[in-house]
Amino acid sequence: MFGWSEEQIAQFGMTVGVGGFMLYMVFIILQLARQSKAGKFGTFVLFVVLGFGLLGFVAKQVIAWLLKI
Repeated sequence: MFGWSEEQIAQFGMTVGVGGFMLYMVFIILQLARQSKAGKFGTFVLFVVLGFGLLGFVAKQVIAWLLKI
């Protein structure tokens, strides 16, 4: 497809596509905090708890990159 291999398309999807989805998840968490009127501490807790999964995904990518070196 346009001179790209399947591996290059998959890598692009994993970096740009999932990265965009993660930014959208941050937006959803922020909207959830606003609509529930969580306050500063509640917003912090929401970001820590719900953002922990996002952090795990990023950590997995970093660890895989470090092991590849």
